[in-house]
Amino acid sequence: MRIHHLNCGTDCPLGGALFDGRSTGPLGKIVGHCLLIETDAHGLVLVDTGYGLRDVAHPHRRPHSRISVPWRLMLNIRLHERDTAIRQIEAMGYSSNDVRHIIATHLDFDHAGGLEDFPNATVHVMQREYDDATGPRAGTVARNRWRPSQLDDVQNWQCYGARGEPWFGFDAVRDLTGLPPEILMVPLPGHTWGHAGVAVRYDDGRWLLHAGDAYFYRREMRQARRECTPGLRAYQRLMEVDATARMSNQQRLRDLSIYRRGEVTVTCTHDPVELEQCQAGQPL
Repeated sequence: MRIHHLNCGTDCPLGGALFDGRSTGPLGKIVGHCLLIETDAHGLVLVDTGYGLRDVAHPHRRPHSRISVPWRLMLNIRLHERDTAIRQIEAMGYSSNDVRHIIATHLDFDHAGGLEDFPNATVHVMQREYDDATGPRAGTVARNRWRPSQLDDVQNWQCYGARGEPWFGFDAVRDLTGLPPEILMVPLPGHTWGHAGVAVRYDDGRWLLHAGDAYFYRREMRQARRECTPGLRAYQRLMEVDATARMSNQQRLRDLSIYRRGEVTVTCTHDPVELEQCQAGQPL
């Protein structure tokens, strides 16, 4: 299998390095790191979609806006058609019909906006995430993070329970319907209750674990002492459903990134440095 690392959405919040740890100006940079996996027999597989074409064209159309205005202003979201997963995939010579499966780490607006750009794809997600995103949404964060207008036209859902087989000390959901055994979901609740990472095995036996929003900043991994910028630390706290579960899973991921570094590469959705290193084929 071949894995492509795409940026399917850029946010530029005011605060610069207080968010991304490296910007020299007033604005930071947060990316939307998605995976495009080329398989031999199962077509193209997307891990998350970032923002989609309808987000770009009509992000705030009433009465059912796709992105809330307060969240767009807070994150300073930059919406460009060229950044959508569908346009990047078309630039590679494929079409939307070539994407047969999408695995969602979770259904927050910045991860699920492009689902409708691939109408024939099966969307794989944890059952709890689907229930929370499509059911009643109580509270400011829940109403802003899950946007029903991004999900209404999705027809092919495949939902999974949290129980699974052991994978490097984690429970993992194997045997994803229609997908090869080299791809599995790893439940990582805390950011949302139905949040999951996606693990992909390379041909040489090594693994890539896309941990979604289980962490946001590169120095939260691969070193014994966790470090995080003030902006991303505050945003993670704002969006979490359970601090204990989030921090427990983050510690387990940190241990995995340190002690099994030769076997598993751990990356997240929003860190631009991790994305750049993955795109360049450099070790994290």
